[in-house]
Amino acid sequence: MSLKARARAEWERLRAVMVHSPGMEMRLGLLAPYASLYERAFSGSDAALEHERLKYILEREFGVEVFTLKDSLLKAIKAREDMRRELVKLASKYISFRGSREEVAKAREQLIDNYGTYDDEHYFYILLLNPLIDLSKGKGARAVYVDVTARQPLSNLYFMRDQQAVTDKGIFVGRMSKPQRRRECIVTSFAWRVIGMDVLHETSEPGRFEGGDFMPMGNFALVGMGDRTNEEGIRQLMKYGVDFEEIAVVHQPRHPLMEQQDRMISMHLDTYFNCVSSGVIVGNELLLKNAKVDIYEKRERGRYARKRSEKMYNLYEYIRSKKFDIIKINTLEQMCYASNFLCVRENVILAVETDRIARKVLTNLKANAEKYPGRYDRLLQQAEKDYSELRSSGGFFPHKKEIYEYGVDAYPITLTNLTGGYGGAHCMTCNLLRG
Repeated sequence: MSLKARARAEWERLRAVMVHSPGMEMRLGLLAPYASLYERAFSGSDAALEHERLKYILEREFGVEVFTLKDSLLKAIKAREDMRRELVKLASKYISFRGSREEVAKAREQLIDNYGTYDDEHYFYILLLNPLIDLSKGKGARAVYVDVTARQPLSNLYFMRDQQAVTDKGIFVGRMSKPQRRRECIVTSFAWRVIGMDVLHETSEPGRFEGGDFMPMGNFALVGMGDRTNEEGIRQLMKYGVDFEEIAVVHQPRHPLMEQQDRMISMHLDTYFNCVSSGVIVGNELLLKNAKVDIYEKRERGRYARKRSEKMYNLYEYIRSKKFDIIKINTLEQMCYASNFLCVRENVILAVETDRIARKVLTNLKANAEKYPGRYDRLLQQAEKDYSELRSSGGFFPHKKEIYEYGVDAYPITLTNLTGGYGGAHCMTCNLLRG
């Protein structure tokens, strides 16, 4: 891969993206949606078709160069035997055998002996599935019971935004907050190296950083801090990963309609905030006004220091101080991933067709309200009110009058199933190159 990863502003022309086509690892995640960090159950087959359509639209409609993680990695490995050996070595760390000493020894011996027989994809899926092979000997010749367990399969890997941030300097690799996703950065970091993409830094313990919390804004950048990205992760980002004049650290907002918080609702910055152009953003006003902002400015030798100011900003006030107009989305639209669109170029966005998933989101919210009385009641009431009003006006995002008033070309895409994993087109794409 000959390009150099860079992204200075979220509205600059999108030139290239990296995606991961969901496969067996996603289907394993669907066996336990909640534990897999999914919002709801969905069809794996339909999700795969939606992902193919997403890639097709990016390539054919917008001329974006679309790379897939597996194909890019395996293509690069074919040309380098040393990297193939590294893939095998890495994969061997994520396969375990259990059983009698004899059976385990034989299985491990065969894994080594068949190095030249197994294809590269075989080892790639070992990384994704982290299998445990339990071998129990029965009575009779070759009577062995083989139980294969996938341990923490990387069912969220198709959300390729999160494992890293592409900044004005290059690729900054994160470290995922949840154990279900922790191995993703190991896979993508290895892939960047094999493909030939320079990595600025890999977030180290006790840092946590996820790319959905990062938004480049021209001469400044926003970084969300909360459940998924912590203060140490941001410190490492500011030290190694960015060169913007100013960094605004956005604290994950408490949802004003919930006393006991559900952090998944605003888990990343891009779940309630996004850019359509150099002068317009989309956001949920409730969350924008409840998100506190700390401002850091670049000093000598590229170091960042907290800016002294008498005024304490929230995100709404801060973004208005930067002369951005705001297209407001309501509570239901925000929960339907309205802000998780992908800006392809100034005033052109690939947006989730929110009306297609609104009923599913409401059904899931009602189930939560029944299961946890009092926790989701006010949120549900507001979402139901929003649904009624949006139905009456026919103005589900992106079919809002403000979109047309600001001259935004919104291309709606149906992601009814893929959004069940908790994200839209923005979350599913790593923007390798903008500009």
